[in-house]
Amino acid sequence: MAKADVANHLRAGETMTGAEMAIQILSDEGVDAIFGYSGGAILPTYDAVFRWNEVYPDKEIKLLVPANEQGAAFMAAGYSRATGRVGVALVTSGPGATNTVTPVRDAMADSVPMIVICGQVPRAAVGTDAFQEAPVFNVMCSCAKHVFLVKNPDELEATIRTAFYIARSGRPGPVVIDFPKDVQNWEGEFVGAGMLELKGYQARLDRMEQATLPDKKIATFFDMLKVAKRPLIYAGGGIINSNASEELTAFAKKYQVPVVTTLMGIGAIDTTDPLCLHMLGMHGTAYANYAVDDCDFLIAIGARFDDRVAGKADAFAARAKIAHIDIDAAEIGKVKAADWHHVGDAAVALRTLIDAGSDEVITHQAWLDYVQELKEKHRMAYNLESDIIQPQEVLALINEITKGDAIITTGVGQHQMFAAQYFDFKAPRTLLTSGSMGTMGYGLPAAVGAQVGCPDKLVIDVDGDGSIRMNIGEMETCTNYDLPVKVLLLNNQGDGMVVQWQTLYFGSRFSGTDKTLHQKDFVAAAKADGFKFSERVTDRGDLKKVVEAFIAADGPAFLEVMTDAQAFVYPMVGPGLSYKEMLTGPHINGREADPFAELDAADAF
Repeated sequence: MAKADVANHLRAGETMTGAEMAIQILSDEGVDAIFGYSGGAILPTYDAVFRWNEVYPDKEIKLLVPANEQGAAFMAAGYSRATGRVGVALVTSGPGATNTVTPVRDAMADSVPMIVICGQVPRAAVGTDAFQEAPVFNVMCSCAKHVFLVKNPDELEATIRTAFYIARSGRPGPVVIDFPKDVQNWEGEFVGAGMLELKGYQARLDRMEQATLPDKKIATFFDMLKVAKRPLIYAGGGIINSNASEELTAFAKKYQVPVVTTLMGIGAIDTTDPLCLHMLGMHGTAYANYAVDDCDFLIAIGARFDDRVAGKADAFAARAKIAHIDIDAAEIGKVKAADWHHVGDAAVALRTLIDAGSDEVITHQAWLDYVQELKEKHRMAYNLESDIIQPQEVLALINEITKGDAIITTGVGQHQMFAAQYFDFKAPRTLLTSGSMGTMGYGLPAAVGAQVGCPDKLVIDVDGDGSIRMNIGEMETCTNYDLPVKVLLLNNQGDGMVVQWQTLYFGSRFSGTDKTLHQKDFVAAAKADGFKFSERVTDRGDLKKVVEAFIAADGPAFLEVMTDAQAFVYPMVGPGLSYKEMLTGPHINGREADPFAELDAADAF
């Protein structure tokens, strides 16, 4: 049942259909764009969107129709991650709903707030294998933060408001609303207020929101920081979700602690800041990974020690005491035991630690000098001798033009890691990529969503020839809505990351990757989809001129660059290995010896 709230809504008391109530609440929640594909079981709600925009043109809710429902939900996720607001996908029942399973799971894995509203057959037909019926509740329960099947129309309003609350609050995530057609057509009185009771969830949320750092715990943290000679901040996506970038930067600068970030945490601190050591992990920078190996106090904030970061968990930051701040209590101690921890919002916790240490003078200059030497000795590098265009040089060239101010989306594969390594990101919410799920096909629809949410920003999708195929239908979505997305295709004519693994770990047996993918003419396909700028570069001598024209082009633009199939992603920490066993490849300087191997942690510096 809904909580009884005093309704001050201007439309309280009006008679509406369930579909009209849903659209009114979406508007109340600040929704200005919906991504979705229509169908029989969701038609009443689509009709309500049309009528809403006729009656309230000043509160227009843009409706963008993709090529596929997977594209719709990835657009909603891209919109959410670029803006910080809740993205909304609206799809029909059956296959329309099941096509969103992958993006829902992707959003859950990367803590992205999103609402997916699925049409459903009428309540009386649920469970009868009716036309275009799917067990959405059962399927999505394993993938989403929460799922609602609206059985009681009187609870419709409260259900939708509660869905937005759950999606935004605590550790964000996707919420699915299964919306039967007869409930959409039902008529009732609009209340204008109220949410469902969530006793257990609310109690946990209240405990987290009310959590404070007691003086004794603060003192213990600073005792650890003062004793440390080589402290390091390990920042994850939780920094961005809690809008804590300013606090992270202030904390790092005040106590002069260098920062490494996860893939999802890129942009949490300006990557051009001297304190930033960039990404750590399987394909992190060599100097970031060496710093993790060398540090004696690791401060993890909004990060979860996942397998692509921690790798061989026992060997990860083996010399370090660990402090862990996270909004999700389940992450504390899940992979690595913490010597000090706090469950709470990252921004609040960092502000508390900044204020509490207002008189503290803590310096680690020898360590700062050391990590700057690491950055210089083990800087990123690639093959400069090849006659074939290197993917890294394409991204480095674009980075010179954009200067870290573009929103970059990616597919999944080598191009994803190159983008993380070779672009500057001066602000949060400027790298949108599928992290935990690693979903190929994410980049293009995410770019569409980001461009809708940030119409004045330059949005570039960095994609691969394998990944872009997964949702290539969304090329036409860009031109249908004249969205000035720039689509960069780094074409190495194969599934590069899988080829890299097969080369390094499977004796160059290219099972499933020997197809060479030569048939698709991507430039012709882009032109067929309405791209006025659609070019291919094969010669390095043409690269700079064409890239500049690509970035400067009005409207949607497509550029395919033919790149070296042997340009592997380095550094690489192989599966089940430690950072000490990291491969730096032929162009990045590795280190032969552990500089602290003969020292006790307390003796260094």
